[in-house]
Amino acid sequence: MNGLNISKTNRQPAAIWLILSCFTILYAASAFAQNGSMSPYPDEKDGVSVGGKWMKFESEDKMTGAHKVRFELLADGYLKEDPDYKPRVELYCSNGKYEHANFNPGSRLAPPNRPGFYGQPQMEVMVRVNDKHSYHGWNWLRDRALSMDKGTTRELIGADIFKIEFGARGGREIAEFSPSGLDLNAVRQVCDLKPKKPSSND
Repeated sequence: MNGLNISKTNRQPAAIWLILSCFTILYAASAFAQNGSMSPYPDEKDGVSVGGKWMKFESEDKMTGAHKVRFELLADGYLKEDPDYKPRVELYCSNGKYEHANFNPGSRLAPPNRPGFYGQPQMEVMVRVNDKHSYHGWNWLRDRALSMDKGTTRELIGADIFKIEFGARGGREIAEFSPSGLDLNAVRQVCDLKPKKPSSND
């Protein structure tokens, strides 16, 4: 009799574990089906897919009421300096107009290596868009990000291949992206931004 009671008691944790596992699997499947992404910012709605590997996040400026949209594209892989954080490109738009775009490598940048037109610190990067490559001076933002020029941003949103070679603390790095599949109509509606063919200045 005691043996029977012990057997029943041992079955209970297994049954509970099985039920919890089923709920976990169902929740994960539901989240995957929605194809969303949690926002790291408290005032921003969770992201939704806008084609390919792109995510769109929306928010509202508390003071002006401006409708803000952020498009995010994660790199295909990680850099040597930070194997836990993928580099990313972010496009920022407000009230239907493009504002700016940043490249965030997820690791500390090397010091700036050139001055901008107004003397601001910049880093020269090499960019590959499909089969073209070119050099650009991007504004250096507190050793954590680079401000991209609008022309390169327009090339990016219509590209299949996009790579950035830049200076990190440990030496030169290359961030590789797969931007194809983006819903260009969605970008046009909230950013008034259209793609353009890549150019080369090599």
